[in-house]
Amino acid sequence: MPHRAHLFSLRIGHALRECVFESDYKLESLFKDLMAGISVGIIAIPLSMALAIASGVAPQYGLYTAFIAGCLIPLSGGSRYSISGPTAAFVVILYPVVQQFGLSGLLVSSIMAGIMLILMAILRLGRYIEYIPSAVTLGFTAGIAVVIAILQVENFFGLNVDPMPEHFTEKVLALFEALPNYTGNELWIGSLTLLVLLLWPKLKTPVPAHLPAVITGSIAAFIMNESGAGIETIGSTFSFILPDGSIGKGIPAMLPDFQWPWLRTQGGEDGLVWNWKVVQELLSAAFAIAMLGAIESLLCAVVLDEMSGKKHSANSELLGQGIGNVITPFFGGITATAAIARSAANFKAGAQSPLAGIIHAFVVLLALVSLSSFLSFLPMASMAALLLIVAWNMSEAPKAVQLFRNAPISDIAVFTTCFVLTVLFDMVIAITAGIVLASLLFMKQIADMTLVRDMTLNKKLVDVELPKGWRVYKVNGPLFFAAAERVFGELLHHCHEVRGIVIYLDAVSIMDAGGVTALNRFIDLCAQNNTRLILADFQFQPLKTLARSNFMPDSEVCKISPTLKEALQDLSSKDCFGTSDHNDRGTRK
Repeated sequence: MPHRAHLFSLRIGHALRECVFESDYKLESLFKDLMAGISVGIIAIPLSMALAIASGVAPQYGLYTAFIAGCLIPLSGGSRYSISGPTAAFVVILYPVVQQFGLSGLLVSSIMAGIMLILMAILRLGRYIEYIPSAVTLGFTAGIAVVIAILQVENFFGLNVDPMPEHFTEKVLALFEALPNYTGNELWIGSLTLLVLLLWPKLKTPVPAHLPAVITGSIAAFIMNESGAGIETIGSTFSFILPDGSIGKGIPAMLPDFQWPWLRTQGGEDGLVWNWKVVQELLSAAFAIAMLGAIESLLCAVVLDEMSGKKHSANSELLGQGIGNVITPFFGGITATAAIARSAANFKAGAQSPLAGIIHAFVVLLALVSLSSFLSFLPMASMAALLLIVAWNMSEAPKAVQLFRNAPISDIAVFTTCFVLTVLFDMVIAITAGIVLASLLFMKQIADMTLVRDMTLNKKLVDVELPKGWRVYKVNGPLFFAAAERVFGELLHHCHEVRGIVIYLDAVSIMDAGGVTALNRFIDLCAQNNTRLILADFQFQPLKTLARSNFMPDSEVCKISPTLKEALQDLSSKDCFGTSDHNDRGTRK
């Protein structure tokens, strides 16, 4: 299946090889990649800092991630246009890890997640993204959006909630209790930034809204702070230790340095203390990170495929994401995955290859080393406003409304389950419960499609006279565990009224072990009722399943016929179960 080869291929740097080294990549394409990379890099600078803050770490770690992972993943991955870095989806997982284990715990769990992603790529699990229902992804992303939005209320209104509770309901209660003490200055800056973010796209300019929004908010905050407003900025909120031991404010204008992840800490944190309980909890967090990273990066690649008409290599993309998440924490970067919004902006800006993603990473690096003093003036309320827009876009509210209007009740139930569980409990629980519920509802729908029909009087199929007391039934649909018991129970009900039945099975495409067990039980009950049975016209898969299970029917009770026509001919010419005269076959009472 050549059209599905992208789901099974695996090679490091697949997208870069395909676009640059195995195609006619020209200087014009490089120029387009350069322009797209600069455009997306400008978007990524404030977003990376805001997402790092939302995850519970200092803003420079978001910039480190956007640079290192943003460079490594396009180099080694399988999607042409994906832009990788910190993403909003991870906030609900990373924030509790930082609260409990600090920065070092987060970095270690990211490495573990990267190893899991590499193993998923080697096992060729990328193709299974096809089997995650859209109601599941829509439900948990909408839930994540709500959690992110709630986390921004503190900075947007200038509240002081310290420490922020762990559970959602406790967070909401704590914010409500602190709300009477909000500062109008912070709210004014956040609202101004939000207003620019909403209105700027209407001007149809090539400049992304993030840039004028944060510049406007920063200028307004600077003017107000000069008058003593006391608006919190990145410079007043975060600090770092300089090589000479002095304390700097804001973001260090230094390249990320190599350090063992379990030894890297933020101010006031202790290093990671290893014990079995810590390993277990970090492994649990790493599994959640790996699952979400795989889902989001492959969904992003699918969206880009639909936009571009190209095909990504699913397993190669998982490999690239894994490599990026293994290496990045050694340089202070947090968890990374493909970001749908930034990737879509990259494609719309004219990107031609993964080189655009690499260029975007170096734009972030340039901002880190040359603009750090200016970035320190960014108000925390403006960062919150940025994330409120990210949360709204992530929620895909129009799709959710459309789902409630048009989708079947089963999809609505799956969406609601994932949404509520993500908000109130945990994203891993939500995805697991959503997939299980979706699978059960799907199996019920398929099982309900398996029907039994009486074909005795259908002259097109039954074109011979049947012996008295014989009937023909046709089974339509798969005979798997969820349907087989009901189907054979219905047939057994008819067995009390007849001498024998022919079951026409050409519309049964699938039979599993549950179907075989139900069939054997049905044959035993037919023997007890002295009812004869002919199974006609098995398809290949059910016949193969029966052969593997050593199915050997008693020829005195049950026989198998290659076709319905041959089964009817046997009945019309002679009694294939040993009675020679049609007239002595009375109907059961």
